[in-house]
Amino acid sequence: MAAVARGGADDMSGCACENGCTLDRLRERQRGTLRAVLAINAVMFFVIAGAALYGGSTALLADSLDNLGDAFTYGLSLYAVTRGARVKARVALLKGGLILLAALVVTAQIVYKLIVPSMPIFEVMGGFSLLGLAANSMCLFLLWRHRQEDINMSSVWECSRNDIATNLSVFLAAGAVWLTDSGWPDSLVAVGLVWLLTRSAWRIIAAARAELRAAA
Repeated sequence: MAAVARGGADDMSGCACENGCTLDRLRERQRGTLRAVLAINAVMFFVIAGAALYGGSTALLADSLDNLGDAFTYGLSLYAVTRGARVKARVALLKGGLILLAALVVTAQIVYKLIVPSMPIFEVMGGFSLLGLAANSMCLFLLWRHRQEDINMSSVWECSRNDIATNLSVFLAAGAVWLTDSGWPDSLVAVGLVWLLTRSAWRIIAAARAELRAAA
């Protein structure tokens, strides 16, 4: 009986060790991915923000702010990797708030452009939107396997998926600016990006609140 008891205890210990090791490996993979996408988005924010200011593009500015918001999001997600469900849900709430703030900043820029109209440089818009598309496609590829692991990583996936739509929208806006020889396509796409950012923010906030209710 003692031998059976010891065997049972060893089995339980082995299972606990196996589960713990599996969880540790999962968290380490998540941390590695988040570090990579954080670095990519931080660099792209400075590159695209500079291009947006030089080219006078509100849509490209929205793209750069999206990268900045993502960099903060990935940093917060990196912090939340080893935390419990409640902490992850609170971090997701903060992510949603940051995305909503970016939408407000772009809205203010749109209003400014209506008061002080200007013509963006479509070559800058097109070239840097494609550069952003390449960078964000890499992030999306890295995050693909983590998209359904928990609320922390699913909210990160949501942000990254939006980036692809943002880059494509800015590229199309650059073509429309060139075709129409006017700045209205830039502002129109910026309005669409505000809607996209706001929708994403509310989806993340709603999921985080549901997670908090479930944890409670």
